[in-house]
Amino acid sequence: MDYDIKSTDLATTGHQRIEWAKRFMPVLTSIRERFITEQPLQGMKVSACLHVTTETANLMQTLKAGGAELALCASNPLSTQDDVAASLVVNDEIGVFAINGEDTETYYKHIHAVLATESNITMDDGADLVSLLHSEETNPALVENIVAGTEETTTGVIRLKSMAADGVLKYPIIAVNDANTKHFFDNRYGTGQSTLDGIIRATNLLIAGSTVVIAGYGWCGRGVANRARGLGANVIVTEVTPLKALEAVMDGLRVMTMQDAVEEADLIITLTGDIHVLRKEHFEAMKDGAIIANSGHFNVEIDIPALEKLSTEQSTAREFVESYTLRNGRTVYLIGEGRLVNLASAEGHPASVMDMSFANQALSLEYIAQNQDKLKNQVYVVPESIDNEVARLKLEAFGIEIDTLTDEQEKYLNSWEMGT
Repeated sequence: MDYDIKSTDLATTGHQRIEWAKRFMPVLTSIRERFITEQPLQGMKVSACLHVTTETANLMQTLKAGGAELALCASNPLSTQDDVAASLVVNDEIGVFAINGEDTETYYKHIHAVLATESNITMDDGADLVSLLHSEETNPALVENIVAGTEETTTGVIRLKSMAADGVLKYPIIAVNDANTKHFFDNRYGTGQSTLDGIIRATNLLIAGSTVVIAGYGWCGRGVANRARGLGANVIVTEVTPLKALEAVMDGLRVMTMQDAVEEADLIITLTGDIHVLRKEHFEAMKDGAIIANSGHFNVEIDIPALEKLSTEQSTAREFVESYTLRNGRTVYLIGEGRLVNLASAEGHPASVMDMSFANQALSLEYIAQNQDKLKNQVYVVPESIDNEVARLKLEAFGIEIDTLTDEQEKYLNSWEMGT
C-alpha cells in the first residue's frame, strides 16, 4: 500500500479522535452496519479528494466496510489532520496522500498519486480531482475506467455544471452538495458554526458588539450571519443577487455595497465561491485593525497579491493570523492565508452535521454501483429517496417520531377532483 503522510507515529491520537467523531455520526454508523452485510461496493475502486478529517475518516471506514478499495488525498493544503491520516494508514490500511501545510506542488502530486490507482469512482470536494482528470497532462486511459463520481461542495458543483454545459464532462457526477440534507444543514449549520469557531480560535475576538460583514447570502452566508447575530454582532450583508439581498433585508439585516460596508467592518467574511470579492479598493477603505477571513472553498475570494502590494510591512501577529501594514498606515489582519477558515484554524464542521453529508456520499456511491449503466455524462441531483432516507435515519437517531398520512389524506393530496 502506497501512502505519503507526515508520520505514522501519530496514528494512536488519530484513532482516538476518529472514534470520538463516530459517537456523533449515528446515520453513517447505521449505513456502515448494513454495508458490512450487503457489500454493495465490492470490487469498486474509489479515488477521494476530500478534507482529511475525523469525519472523512468515518466515511472512508464505511466505504471500506462496503467492499470498496480506497485512496485518499486532501482537497485543501491546510485542512489535513495529520493524526487522522496516520490512523487511516496504520489502522485501516487505506492509502492516504496528504500532509498539513503541503505546498502546491505536493498538493497536486498527491492528487496524481490517487488518480494513479485507476479508480472506478471519484469523490471530490471542489472538483480539483475531476478537473485534473480532464486536463491534457493526465493519461486519458484513467478516465475510461471511471463510471461516475460525486461532488461534495458548492464550488465544485458550479465548476462541474459548467463542464457539463460545455459538453466536456467525461463521466456522470452526483452533486451531493445539492441534497437537501446536505446544504440545508451542512452549509447552514455546519459552516455557520465552524466558520466563527475558526475565527474565534485564531483571534480570540469578541463577536458581541462587533460589526461583521458577510459577503454572500447563500446557505453558507445565511448560516454565518445567523450565528454571528446570535453572538451579538451587528451584521451587514453584501450581495450581487437582488433576491438574496432582499431576503437578508427581510431577515432584519443591513445590506449595502462592499465598498461602504468595509468602512464599518471589524470582521469581514467571504462566502461567495467567486474571485476577488475583497480587493484593492476595499483594503484601502478598511479601518485600522480590520480582520478578514474566507470560508469559501478556494483562497481566491480575497485578492492576497493586491493586499501584499499595498503593504509596507507583513508579519505574523499570532498563529494563523498575518498582519499587513498598508501604505496609509492602517493594519489589516488576514486569517489562515485566506483559505477555508473553519479548517485552516479549526476542525471544520461538527461531526453530527457531517453525519448527514457523508451519509449522502455513502448512499450515492451505492446508487452509482447499482445504476452505473444508466447514467449519462451530466450532473445529477441526489435521488430524493436517498435524501429522505438520510433524514429518516437522522430523526431515528434523535429518537423522534413523526406522523404519516392516512389513506384519506394521501388520496386528497393526489386528487384534483376532491375540493372543499
